[in-house]
Amino acid sequence: MKSSRAAASLRTLREQPLWRLLAANKAPVVIALLQSLYQDNAKVLPGSALIERLSRELEDLRITGEEMPQTAHAYVADWLSEGWLTRRFPAGASEEEYELSAEALSALRFILGVLKPRTMATESRLSLVIQQLSRLAEETDTNPASRLETLRKERDKIDQAIAEVERSGVKPISKARALERTREVISLAEELTGDFRSVRDEFDKLNRGLRQSIMEHDGSRGDVLEALFAGVDLIGGSPAGQTFNAFWQLLTDNEQAQTLLESLEAVVSRPFARDLSSHERKFLNGLTGALLDEGGGVHEVLQSFARSLKSFVQSREFLEHRRINGLLKSATSAAIANKDIVRANQLIEYSLELTSSTLRSVSQSTLYDPAERMADTSMAQAEPSELTLDVISDLVRQSEIDFRTLKQHVRDMLNRKSQVSVGDLLSHFPAEQGLGSVVGYIALGAKHGEVTPGMETISWGADEHNKRWAKVPAIYFIRERYDELKE
Repeated sequence: MKSSRAAASLRTLREQPLWRLLAANKAPVVIALLQSLYQDNAKVLPGSALIERLSRELEDLRITGEEMPQTAHAYVADWLSEGWLTRRFPAGASEEEYELSAEALSALRFILGVLKPRTMATESRLSLVIQQLSRLAEETDTNPASRLETLRKERDKIDQAIAEVERSGVKPISKARALERTREVISLAEELTGDFRSVRDEFDKLNRGLRQSIMEHDGSRGDVLEALFAGVDLIGGSPAGQTFNAFWQLLTDNEQAQTLLESLEAVVSRPFARDLSSHERKFLNGLTGALLDEGGGVHEVLQSFARSLKSFVQSREFLEHRRINGLLKSATSAAIANKDIVRANQLIEYSLELTSSTLRSVSQSTLYDPAERMADTSMAQAEPSELTLDVISDLVRQSEIDFRTLKQHVRDMLNRKSQVSVGDLLSHFPAEQGLGSVVGYIALGAKHGEVTPGMETISWGADEHNKRWAKVPAIYFIRERYDELKE
């Protein structure tokens, strides 16, 4: 590519949100704030939660001497206009929701890669390139003889590997190489989950483009209308829609999903996995759910766009939009045609008769406030409770909860899995003491497990008609602390 074309492409890229974020005057502070606001699993934040978190972060920055003159609301509005945040109002939600845009995610991922660079070309990445090239060469080869020769070589290699295992047993790869490959998988998976947001943005642009095509078509029925009336799913049939549908079918395939789940459990249970950080182990354990959640969100958006586009056409709402669009174009054309004839300050000697309607500004109207006629529902201040944390701890110690049996249940589960939650334990072992068993598991987890942010929904009971449900802190028992649970 010539330097002139490259420069033009880079100038266009410089106007995109990704480059503007990296080149902003307050880029270090803005990037740090976005990372802090959307850390861990906080991918979407309601408007109230975002403003509250951002206000606290801004206050902390001002204490350290950072100049942050605007309010949290003003910064959120700026980030929306810059394209670093996106705002949505899901059906049934009580308030707007905010999330990082695909460009902002790419910028944050780039900064993280600079802060933690790869010092060398890893063996796993080189192996991946070689494997993909070899597979591409095989699958594009149309010569039956060479294909048969390749298959025979693979068969000989498998037979040799079987003989080697029968002769001297299994020789696993080294711990360092296992950790390297695991972290490479985590890096690829993190990029994969981030790509879902870009796919959803493509669907959004496609939806707006199709509506614009319907509005601007001058004929009675354009190509888009013809396809929609014929029942064609234009969004799902687009290149982005076909690519996502193929990926979604692969992700929801029972055999593939089971293979992925078994492989993840096997990797996490290996001895070398103990050298992974808790964040890396947590990411691997939740990878299947994260992929399904991200893919499910995009799938819902895809279906919603397709339904709303068909409804837009079938309800004939597009006809009114097209009429208004035509009037606006006509007025614009008339103004352009007369811009050189009539000056802006020229008297045109035209009088317009006033109507009998009284016009008032909307700002002069007052909204009805239901709170003005609400009854007083305030409650008197209650007496302080005598149940402190120390008292609750004493009650647990004095109770008759069978901690010995509960510990045995936890050990039995850890012999099969690398980590278990309270919900996993209750799904495998009945709560013989009812709520007492639940309290017992939570007490053991607070002492011998790991308490993570968030909540877990659990259930217990003899049958479906007598089930009890509760939300408890997300507590995990891990195999590394197995010895603490021995009697």
